[in-house]
Amino acid sequence: MADRVAIVAAAKTGFSPSRSDANYSELAYEVIEKVLTETGLTIGDDIDNSISCSHDIWDGQTISNIGITDVIGGHLRNEEKMAMDGSTAVYYGTIAILSGEYNLTLLLAHTKMSQTNRNIVNNDAFEPIFSRKLGLDYTSAGALQATRYMHVHGIQRDQVAKVAVKNLGNASRNETAHNFGFYSVEEIIESPVLATPITEMEMAPDTDGAVAMILASEKAAKKITSNPVWVNGIGTSYDTHYLGDWELAKCRALEQATGRAYAMAGIKDPVKDVDVFEVGEEFAHQELMWYEGLGLCEAGKGGELIDSGRTLFEGDIPVNPSGGLLGGVPANVAGLHSVAEAFLQLRSEAGRRQVKDAKVAVVQGQSGHCGQHHCVIVLGRD
Repeated sequence: MADRVAIVAAAKTGFSPSRSDANYSELAYEVIEKVLTETGLTIGDDIDNSISCSHDIWDGQTISNIGITDVIGGHLRNEEKMAMDGSTAVYYGTIAILSGEYNLTLLLAHTKMSQTNRNIVNNDAFEPIFSRKLGLDYTSAGALQATRYMHVHGIQRDQVAKVAVKNLGNASRNETAHNFGFYSVEEIIESPVLATPITEMEMAPDTDGAVAMILASEKAAKKITSNPVWVNGIGTSYDTHYLGDWELAKCRALEQATGRAYAMAGIKDPVKDVDVFEVGEEFAHQELMWYEGLGLCEAGKGGELIDSGRTLFEGDIPVNPSGGLLGGVPANVAGLHSVAEAFLQLRSEAGRRQVKDAKVAVVQGQSGHCGQHHCVIVLGRD
């Protein structure tokens, strides 16, 4: 078995509401070529495992990885697909290397949201007999979650909007973000309503793009780079399927995933032990909930934490200095992008969004409606 797993390279495309200049395989090539060039590795001689992250419905074809099989090195070689968030691809790749089966794993996540309708795609995630026929999608489910969360904990409307103000401002420092700007709380709240209480500026926008990454065993990593980023802890958890079967004001699955990742990494107090967080806030209110699930504050205190200013880029608990998903990151790609951002932070390569002296980072990714499945990853320079 391998002792540890490291990230040795990561690359992302520029993100856009529509990358009409490139198809799926061209987006994949754009980032895979970068990580191979940076490391000097080749698919034929060095990479012994490939994992892609995509979804048939988003791609509009059965077996969505079929269009990128050659680019990722899957022809007559090992290649596996995950139809979940990109953070879970990192989880899967990590345990594959820890098992001793592989030394170098190439990860790829791609989605072109511009080629379909997110409401139709997300409606398909619900069971077909009752929920799907009601027309539920992630946006309407997120609105139910936001309403319940705000009601149970007394979260104020302006506290939710402050997440969007923060993240859209942070995204202005991110050269690959396409949705950014400096707005007031009032402008966020007064933007068009999508599903009460969620407004247009409080939901991650449709985005096209891809991210690639290379994971390595400890022995291989030390030969490739003098500046690896180590996967120190990982955890996942899946909540029940039906919306009515769990308390939407809580994030039980995130708490469980967090506990597993923190225990593995030896994190006792995330506020003191972690320097930067990248979380998947498909909707602004979810960032407040994820604060709580990640142990940054007590249950129901996410609003008070955003009010304190501590999660700002300049604060002592910076969350989403990249701009998060609100800055524009594709579905499925989201979690791998968050890991890539944390990787850049810990290598001091994040440019204008660099958090000073970042040594430990925590990434949270999610799949499904209302954060049904969570993955938490603890990364460190040591």
